[in-house]
Amino acid sequence: MNRYESEEVAVSVSDLEIGMQVTRLDRPWEETPFLLQGFVIQSMEDIHQLRTYCRQVYIDVKVEHGPDRKGPVHPRPSKDTSKNKDAPPTRFTPGDTPKRKVRYLNQVSFRDAVESSRMTFDSARQLATAMMDGLRIGRQLDINECREVVRNVVDSVLQNDSALRYLAMIKHKDSYTAEHSMNVCILSAAFARYLGLIEPEIERAALSGLLHDVGKSRTPLEVLNKPGRLTREEAYIMAEHTTHGRDILMSAKGDHLVAVDVAHSHHERLDGQGYPRGLSGFQIPYYARLVALTDAFDAMTSSRCYGQPKSSEQALKIILRGVGTQFDSDLARTFVKFIGFYSVGTLVELSAGQLAMVIRYNPGDFHRPKVLVLSDPTQTPLQQPLPLDLSDAANQAIAIRQEVPNGTAGFDISDYIGTSMDLAHL
Repeated sequence: MNRYESEEVAVSVSDLEIGMQVTRLDRPWEETPFLLQGFVIQSMEDIHQLRTYCRQVYIDVKVEHGPDRKGPVHPRPSKDTSKNKDAPPTRFTPGDTPKRKVRYLNQVSFRDAVESSRMTFDSARQLATAMMDGLRIGRQLDINECREVVRNVVDSVLQNDSALRYLAMIKHKDSYTAEHSMNVCILSAAFARYLGLIEPEIERAALSGLLHDVGKSRTPLEVLNKPGRLTREEAYIMAEHTTHGRDILMSAKGDHLVAVDVAHSHHERLDGQGYPRGLSGFQIPYYARLVALTDAFDAMTSSRCYGQPKSSEQALKIILRGVGTQFDSDLARTFVKFIGFYSVGTLVELSAGQLAMVIRYNPGDFHRPKVLVLSDPTQTPLQQPLPLDLSDAANQAIAIRQEVPNGTAGFDISDYIGTSMDLAHL
């Protein structure tokens, strides 16, 4: 006669499934928000929380003993993790994988979208600044207020995927941390739309982008704004913003566990060399891998207290070099396509030395967009900027030599927004 006995089995958090009974963690229970020492996983939120705090857990498995023993009975891990453990993931994390893809079409023109998005953009900027300033002096984070702004951002992105991205390219060095959070929110929403995620998933990505760096509100300003290289001790203090972010979001009211995941894990790397927990591969939540890309791209293309901005082309090359080690392979390559060779609003240098601003891309040839020429070959400003379509046969001798950062030779794309919108539809 056979009998069943319980055994504990160690399981990676990436293999957890609803219905498994968790009996033990890889850390003390009192260091986690779980109320019970041992519980049955009842939802994806339970799995998200376990991934936030643990690398592996122990589950209860019923094992059949007797003459006709057949081995372990439900539940078991859903896949074999013993093979190819070090291989970088090429798929989304099980459990939080977007279930279906949507193909979006722009509902309004670029010009109309920019005009209608200005209020959303200004609201997002004000919220990001007020949020970071408030947290620094001890105010409670208002998740509902954040969600309201995020919904407006997502609505704008769904109407036209370029308008808010265009406005987000106009950056201000004196408010980097808050503006960075806003830009990552916008980029994450637009990238999620490009990936074909459904609207609630786009909102999760946007909210996670907005809140990913809230932990920096607890970073001393002398470390956060230091113009030179950080010492080892200062780097350790800076790295603590991921844990601070988790704690701030865990103490805020509301259902935002995905944002908790992202705040805690957006500096993890696929090769396990990231922080704060050294997670690797599928242990890193999907949205954390998504925001890691938008975070890195915006940081590299922004002017900061310790360095000049890189062009988007330079930033994308760095991201491609990190494929499979720092960044998710599939997401990173898709992100490069999403940003494109020359985004609307990019400042470029033409083959004869003139500076120009990209005002419309050419779907037939991404290398030859429509531009607004701003200077002569000596980079002296033109009295009247000149629209030029590089895809026209008459302009085949003119090419883009390279992308350059906004502000090059004193040219700021914010000075030409009105003109570029008037010409983009021509």
